[in-house]
Amino acid sequence: MRTVYVDNAATTRVSDEVFEAMTPFLKEEFGNPSSIYALSRPPKIAIEKAREKVAVALGAQPAEIFFTGCGTESDNWAIKAVARQQAVRGKRHIVTSAFEHHAVLHTVEALKREGFEVTFLPVYENGVVRVEDVKKAIRPDTALVTIMYANNEIGTVMPVAEIGAVCREHKVIFHTDAVQAIGNLPIHVAEQNIDMLSLSAHKFGGPKGVGALYCRKGVVLPPYLDGGAQERGKRGGTENVAGIVGLGVAIESAVAHMEEKQNKLTPMRDRLVSELLNIPHTRLNGDQERRLCGVLNISFEGIEGESLLLMLDMRGISASSGSACTSGSLDPSHVLLAIGLTHGVAHGSLRISLGLDNTDEDVDYILETVPPVVKQLRNMSPIWEDIVAGRGEAVLK
Repeated sequence: MRTVYVDNAATTRVSDEVFEAMTPFLKEEFGNPSSIYALSRPPKIAIEKAREKVAVALGAQPAEIFFTGCGTESDNWAIKAVARQQAVRGKRHIVTSAFEHHAVLHTVEALKREGFEVTFLPVYENGVVRVEDVKKAIRPDTALVTIMYANNEIGTVMPVAEIGAVCREHKVIFHTDAVQAIGNLPIHVAEQNIDMLSLSAHKFGGPKGVGALYCRKGVVLPPYLDGGAQERGKRGGTENVAGIVGLGVAIESAVAHMEEKQNKLTPMRDRLVSELLNIPHTRLNGDQERRLCGVLNISFEGIEGESLLLMLDMRGISASSGSACTSGSLDPSHVLLAIGLTHGVAHGSLRISLGLDNTDEDVDYILETVPPVVKQLRNMSPIWEDIVAGRGEAVLK
């Protein structure tokens, strides 16, 4: 049976060059980088080289990069630290969007319990935040605007530079969760008016358990973890040297191969969309143009997404119905509800996220497999039976 992995938005395979770069720091170069003897120097130097690579990839300065344990931690640090620091100045209002990753949504919900007020901007049917909505939402007491760079479930890309310009005009700090954007879209934090940015290594060929936070010089960043002088006193704890080295190599490689990735995956993505939409009563979720090169999300009316994923898995296809962080939930995707889908349609959705390892033969196999599986599931669905019999009305045409 053919095996096809198309869930790269959930996680990616560690590349060979990343693995080889990490290995010495798991074996020979195991010294604690905070120590002063000779064995600690190579790890310390390796961390700073990785910091430089991340800075170059983002158009930032090395001193503006802080290593973390994951993208979720980076989001938490940026949002909570800035909000609490701004609250001292009487600013207790946060602006975000209705379909952020839960690393952001749960963080602002936690701040609401501390007395902060949060405005959740709509994302409309195309799944894109409108710049004018951001401008209208900003108030004199706005502490922070946090809008993701690209959505993890439907792949739509936000007008980040324009949003950043609005925030800069109103002297409001702008944070973006760029976990899905690294290696897929060109990023330059200074040119795009980004004050803070979160990323995670395992989304672009690096290891799990390591991320980074960019914080523009001049933005006050309180410590996240007390207990040591690591990360210039901002995040105590012995550094994950191998992981940080892997992140540095991975981000450098991802940026270097970004154009190659776009040129390869865009036609594959478009062919999948075109062919899968030939199945009756389906729809592409999100804007057709403003989207990541390898991500598509399609809803099939009359089926359950969980059943679809299980049947595809039995045929060797690893895909998703949404965010990996909420895969254990039976609730419909908050992202799909935010763009206006009904609960029933949102439940029957499939996310395919391609990577450089995927081939045209993988696309062929998906297109051979998905239509008969959808047909089989619909034949077992009482909802679909009602639609066919005219007892129920189809939502998707």
